[in-house]
Amino acid sequence: MQIPKRKSERQSQQDSDPYITPQKADELQNELDRIIKFIRPKLIKEVEEHAKLGDFSENAAYQIAKGRLRGINHRLLVLHELINNAVIIDEHGSKDRVRIGSTVIIESAGSKKTYQILGSQETDPQKGIISHLSPIGEALLGKKVNDEVEMDINGQKIKYKILKII
Repeated sequence: MQIPKRKSERQSQQDSDPYITPQKADELQNELDRIIKFIRPKLIKEVEEHAKLGDFSENAAYQIAKGRLRGINHRLLVLHELINNAVIIDEHGSKDRVRIGSTVIIESAGSKKTYQILGSQETDPQKGIISHLSPIGEALLGKKVNDEVEMDINGQKIKYKILKII
């Protein structure tokens, strides 16, 4: 089932990256379970209580509760789609080539950097977690230890040498 989109959302939303770690999959499943078991029933009850007060057009509390319920229903659809379309990353796979899930130690101009290559939903450049869709991630995928990758970043040619694949 696809998530319904408003006209304004159809053009701006792109398909999400399906690659996630097992930890992220568990996190999404826990959020889904929490919403289904606790949050949504509470909001449904709140909407029902406000509906008893009568005129819906002038019942601000009802309108607010209904809006929150719509928001949580949308989040449920998003979570279902993310979980059903997820491709779980095997972080303990082959170490001979860089792949999604690999941690790579690279060297450029004498400085070493460590990157973990994951799906775009889990990126955190400050912690060295980059997307496989990022320029560096794309350039490193499929390479082996001692391979060199040349990239054009901000108009400068930068060479990276792969030192280790973890």
